[in-house]
Amino acid sequence: MKELDLHGCGTALLTPFKNNEVDYESFAATVDWQVETGIDFLVPLGTTGETPTLTESEKLQILEVTLQHAKGRPVMAGVGSNSLTGTLANIRLLQDADAFLVVVPFYNKPPQRGMYQYFKAVAGATEKPIVLYNVPGRTGSNIEPETVLALAKDVPNIIGIKEASGKMDQALKILSGKPDGFGLLSGNDDDTLELMKAGAAGVISVASNVFPSAMADFVHALEAGKYDEAEKMNARLKPLFKALFVEPNPIPAKAAMAQLGLMENSLRLPLVPATPETEALLQQTLKELF
Repeated sequence: MKELDLHGCGTALLTPFKNNEVDYESFAATVDWQVETGIDFLVPLGTTGETPTLTESEKLQILEVTLQHAKGRPVMAGVGSNSLTGTLANIRLLQDADAFLVVVPFYNKPPQRGMYQYFKAVAGATEKPIVLYNVPGRTGSNIEPETVLALAKDVPNIIGIKEASGKMDQALKILSGKPDGFGLLSGNDDDTLELMKAGAAGVISVASNVFPSAMADFVHALEAGKYDEAEKMNARLKPLFKALFVEPNPIPAKAAMAQLGLMENSLRLPLVPATPETEALLQQTLKELF
């Protein structure tokens, strides 16, 4: 990538709550654990962090804690919204981040030419690296490979994309046509093996909240071209990948972290705690992993 080499395993950090307030102590401990177990970069304030429920002051403090505990790891803050004004306000608020993750605007359903102009305007408002985030299952819109590649070639500080569409053909088209210095990061844990074997730079992982050392080892094996070893690790981790998405993320991840004693199983409405069935599935999955 161009100005910031984001590669390997990054964690889409959960936001712990206690009595409906952000639990900064648990959050700091979580970041410490991620760093100590080999995670390459950190992604606070994304989907997994329940960011739409956070206030500006909470967002700012979460970023500050992440930076204080990152020990030199790159920190990429989620700043996307469904308006250019809102996204630029988030960039100004979170200006100390090393890079910004910007989701395709949700609800609006912009055409491809609108997405191009939007991301170009966002990137033009900062000198820091921008990573696009494509997750049509949440936003209602898919950024097409042609639009991604046009932005990658035309806008110097757009350095990559978190691709979570689940459309393998789309991701492969980006990988085959991208310029040097532009990286694709898997946005789905269970796509990581195939995408990294095809040339992806890494993953922004939900599962690494729960089992950071195993996810880091898995991704680092892929980076080293140790595919047989990585395939065995993928098979071991696959039940966790599946269990963490039996309900909308981050509901199962919060439940798993609570079972591990790392944070309370507390979410902000409209999200609610996992069902008993999900709790039982996670308990069995973690028992088999640890």
